[in-house]
Amino acid sequence: MLGNNIKELRKLKRMTQKDLAEAMKVSQQTIGAWETERAVPGADTLNELADYFNVTTDYLLGRPEKKDGDTKPAAVDDLDKMIDNARSFGGKQMTENDREIIKAYLKGFYDNKNQGK
Repeated sequence: MLGNNIKELRKLKRMTQKDLAEAMKVSQQTIGAWETERAVPGADTLNELADYFNVTTDYLLGRPEKKDGDTKPAAVDDLDKMIDNARSFGGKQMTENDREIIKAYLKGFYDNKNQGK
């Protein structure tokens, strides 16, 4: 799960293994080993990866982030956190207001979609 998540996040940023290796100050072989789960990053490096990709370490590790009493589907919760942590879109800085507008739009879409069920 960890390896797939690192690979997915790297690809979302349109990065090569070499690009990520340079950003993390490790070898390209190390990135490849993480992505194929032949090796696991240490706790400090895991935190650096989470910060770099603007996700939680729980997300990287594939742990569910749903809390007791939380009725939102996990995918919505993850998307909510991704939007909260987004700093830019299309290379342009996002404001808090931008993030709130996006969340409101997606909530309306999700609510509308579920009304037909």
